[in-house]
Amino acid sequence: MSTSALIDRLAATPRTLALLVVEETEEGLDAAPPGEWSARTLLAHLRDDEYLCMRVALERMLAQDDPEVLFIEGEDWEPGRNRGRDRRDQLLADFALQRQASVSILRMLRPEEWSRLGHMPGLPPFTVESFLRGWIHHDEEHIAQLEQVLGASLEEILERRRQIPAG
Repeated sequence: MSTSALIDRLAATPRTLALLVVEETEEGLDAAPPGEWSARTLLAHLRDDEYLCMRVALERMLAQDDPEVLFIEGEDWEPGRNRGRDRRDQLLADFALQRQASVSILRMLRPEEWSRLGHMPGLPPFTVESFLRGWIHHDEEHIAQLEQVLGASLEEILERRRQIPAG
């Protein structure tokens, strides 16, 4: 898959999240099986991870030679996370804005920048392109969690919406 197609996949996540949660009740957004995150917490995680971890790692890889990049573990992040902008519309809007900034950076990369390196402690170096693939995988994992918590897949939600009579 080309880097342009990979970026398009990353850019599609805000819409996917909105489609998944737009019709969910407030109670549904806060419901979660024991030991799991609620849909609201998953949305907050994606938003916070975008600007605290993922884009920071990308920016460091572009600005420094083979920087060590670190990520916040979910169990460390969740107890003290900022809950000040936790309404559904705020979470979706904040994530979309943050993701757009990340996508804009990715879209302006020159061919040679896709092979710039970064690394994590104890792991071999990785390129910007392989980091992008991991970023997409991260999105997909959390979208799957969101579907599980909500009890419906994106396809099921879209099919339900197609069944609604127009007009």
